[in-house]
Amino acid sequence: MNFWSNSGSKAISFLFICALLLFIFDGYAKDNQKIDAISQEKEEIKAQIVELKQENKQLRSEKKYLQSQQSELTNKNGYLTWPKIEQIADTFVEESDGRFKKSWALYLVKEAQKFDIDPKIVFELLKVETGGTFDAELVGPETKYGKAYGMGQFMKNTAPWVAEMAGLPYEEELLYDPYYSMQLSIVYLDYLHNEYGKWEEALTAYHRGMNGMEEFVRKNGDAKSWYAVEILSNAENHKTVATAN
Repeated sequence: MNFWSNSGSKAISFLFICALLLFIFDGYAKDNQKIDAISQEKEEIKAQIVELKQENKQLRSEKKYLQSQQSELTNKNGYLTWPKIEQIADTFVEESDGRFKKSWALYLVKEAQKFDIDPKIVFELLKVETGGTFDAELVGPETKYGKAYGMGQFMKNTAPWVAEMAGLPYEEELLYDPYYSMQLSIVYLDYLHNEYGKWEEALTAYHRGMNGMEEFVRKNGDAKSWYAVEILSNAENHKTVATAN
């Protein structure tokens, strides 16, 4: 009788211990799940904080940029600058008696401004080069260096490397394309102005070639050729100076 009583007590004790251990392990597992969930929430919160910091940094950067570049952005804003561009283009068309087309004028003003070149200088250059005709298919007289072609009057020994600088293909027939010719003129002027730093030198080099300009300076002491003086004077006193302000 005592044997069974002792055995039963041991069994009950064992079961109790097992149940207690299961309870403890179950609670421990649940606690671990809670800890894992809390840890995951903390990581998510950290990620959100990092993201918010990045967004805040970007907003501060954008605000700083807008503040520092406000005047420049205003000058570049197409909606605000277009009326002035169109007004300048209209004066080019008017002064050429319609020979310089409106689409050409708009293109010229926009492209010249991209290179920070006064479009009036380019317009006056094209006017001198074509004798005021703005003939896109003009072929110049024969010289010892050959003939010049198109509105910008490029020779075939100059046009290819200027086209390469401009990132444009080169074909002789393209010299008669007014937009192509204007683009070459703008890029070449920009190159020459960067090379010499003054418009007298840049324009005289456009007209005489770079070696010709340097020879002119050696003989005359400066680069104020009739070509450069006429273009700069006309650009300075152009109608657009008054009408576009």
